[in-house]
Amino acid sequence: MEQRLSLVTLGVADLGRARHFYEQLGWRGQEVEETVFFQAGAIGLVLWGRDKLAADSGVEDTGADGFGGIALAHNVRSPAEVDAVVTAAADAGATITRHPAETFYGGYAGCFADLDGHVWEIAYNPGFALDDDGSITIPDFGAGA
Repeated sequence: MEQRLSLVTLGVADLGRARHFYEQLGWRGQEVEETVFFQAGAIGLVLWGRDKLAADSGVEDTGADGFGGIALAHNVRSPAEVDAVVTAAADAGATITRHPAETFYGGYAGCFADLDGHVWEIAYNPGFALDDDGSITIPDFGAGA
């Protein structure tokens, strides 16, 4: 697994309120399908409903110890690489919380929890191309509108 962080997704109670907060700090987000994306240097910051993030990550959000409302994403260049990284994580002792499968956005992804319960999504997303150095650029979702 390459040492790379592609996206940080924050599970939020109120998407509009959270977006407003970040925009008050000078960030500019793009909302698509009840998710807000911000370009943050070489990575992306994503705001998504906490319940939706927990469900998508294959974990239960009890509000207590456990799922903390954050998922880390590691984007890769192919579905085969998703399988390889998730398998390596399982071999290292991770708990697979969502087995790799096709996604609603036309990609392929799986999730695991590390030894301390931190959720990682390993994703191939054809809409988020990786640069040679592994950094991503959040696409302009409004370009096609």
